[in-house]
Amino acid sequence: MRSSDRPDGRTPAEVRLARREGLGVAIATSAYGVSFGALAVASGLDVWQTCVLSLVMFTGGSQFAFVGVIGAGGLAAAPAAIASAALLGVRNVAYAIRMAPVIGGPLQRAAAAQFTIDESTAVSLAQTTPAARRAGFWITGIGIYVGWNLTTLAGALLGDVLGDVRAYGLDAAAAAAFLALLWPRLRQRQAIAVGVGAAVVATALTPVLMPGLPVIVAALVAVVVGAANWLAPRERTP
Repeated sequence: MRSSDRPDGRTPAEVRLARREGLGVAIATSAYGVSFGALAVASGLDVWQTCVLSLVMFTGGSQFAFVGVIGAGGLAAAPAAIASAALLGVRNVAYAIRMAPVIGGPLQRAAAAQFTIDESTAVSLAQTTPAARRAGFWITGIGIYVGWNLTTLAGALLGDVLGDVRAYGLDAAAAAAFLALLWPRLRQRQAIAVGVGAAVVATALTPVLMPGLPVIVAALVAVVVGAANWLAPRERTP
């Protein structure tokens, strides 16, 4: 008997809660797909190119990074745009490793690959039972996929009507989303040092390097500072 089944046929409270949380996150996250669609068109992509990007890539951070670099540097910056998007997408590999035992067998894992993103992983791991974790993952992942692609299309179609979307502050949506994801992790000196160091390097290099390269260099700096672990609490020797 699956842990989500009950003799009385009722859905456990933990699963219902996970579904509600997943649906709420899906609605909130899908809303800023409009900003991605509008920004992608403003950066020079066609409507269909913008929609394919959301359908296939489906990881907001990488998508915003890609169109941001293309918008700043044009086609000449395509290699840097691809590298930036790929670098940001690497984190999904770590999510997949963590989520594998939660999702189940090979078929379920294959189907889950497209929906393994920040939000589905976070909602799933916040639950307390295996059934609730599975429910949270699928509701969040599928909900965002459907909503994100619909709002991407809406944003791409409205892009020409809105004009310069930067005037509405939509270009800040990606940065705000990343800051919201990063903020809860800034609890220790080491994490703060990694974040501040990467931000300083990216800010200093932005005026002098091709768009996209400052993010890559900053990521390398973050990896080095994180691996050195200079500011982590030291264990006392007996």
